[in-house]
Amino acid sequence: MAEKVLMKGNEALAEAAIMAGCKYYFGYPITPQTEVAAYMAKRMPKIGGTFLQAESEVAAINMVIGVASCGKRVMTSSSSPGISLKSEGISYLAGCELPALIVNVQRGGPGLGGIQPSQSDYFQATKGGGHGDYKLIVLAPASVQEMVSLTFKGFDLADKYRMTSMILADGTMGQMMEPVSLDLGEVKEYAKPWATTGTANHEGRNIINSLSLSPAQLEEWNKSRYERYAIVERDEVMYEEFMMEDAEICVVAFGIAARISKNAIMEARKKGVKVGMIRPITLWPFPKDALKKAAAKVKSFLSVELNMGQMIDDVKLAIDCSKPVYLCNRTGGVLMSPDEVVAKIDEIQKGEAKAW
Repeated sequence: MAEKVLMKGNEALAEAAIMAGCKYYFGYPITPQTEVAAYMAKRMPKIGGTFLQAESEVAAINMVIGVASCGKRVMTSSSSPGISLKSEGISYLAGCELPALIVNVQRGGPGLGGIQPSQSDYFQATKGGGHGDYKLIVLAPASVQEMVSLTFKGFDLADKYRMTSMILADGTMGQMMEPVSLDLGEVKEYAKPWATTGTANHEGRNIINSLSLSPAQLEEWNKSRYERYAIVERDEVMYEEFMMEDAEICVVAFGIAARISKNAIMEARKKGVKVGMIRPITLWPFPKDALKKAAAKVKSFLSVELNMGQMIDDVKLAIDCSKPVYLCNRTGGVLMSPDEVVAKIDEIQKGEAKAW
């Protein structure tokens, strides 16, 4: 059995990135993810890596583009407003088809908002916070151990599909401490014949570019990119099922909201209410088939979110609106309690809840 160490989520994520072969980190401090940068500042010089606190989030993401163009594993992290500032660069990463890892430890918004946990960047992450037709692989950890394992996975998926991955965590995941195993296995090596390697590429030169003045060419680039996205949707969906065998109500939740929901489900079960949960681990690709399968046997769905209702749209689309979908939510950095989720389940069971 692998030895476990007690680590804070942000620091565990940073160590996992280093173990995944990341030797380049560019960022800018913002609560509640500043520990990622602080940890990298200490560790990178010791492993022969590069840490740089950029003058802004805009500068940081453009530094990521430069290193990713060379085929090296690179990461940046921020929190909600900082990710907004990086959004143009994220679109450039997608347009250039560059693998990288971006970490968003979410805080309340919009605007400067507050520094407490939130999940209100779901739309930004899964629908594209920058301009143009593109997707990110979006991974949602629900424990400090998953902050570790999904960081490792995020780098692998980025290199495998020549895409940018995002860890969409929240302030709770970043700040909480739990025992974690750092036994993550071997780092996978992926050929990168497209990388800019200067004079090392004697057969010709590679050009990393997202500009096309030909509409026909740009259309072909986008179509080709979406063909790859379809493969990701087919092969890389990750989710957890919890007590779904006989469930009549299916809770859908991710991150800290899923942990709260598990406690609520156990309490509801004590009352004889048959509740289960599907927890998306990949927010994109979203586990549409799992929800559609569940819709064939459950009576209703309950989306539990720390926002005004964002993932609930994907739940409804996944099941073709075939069953009623309800919402239990808090926003602004307020965490719901298990009792609040149980109360909403009771309302649904009694027919008193209003479907979304």
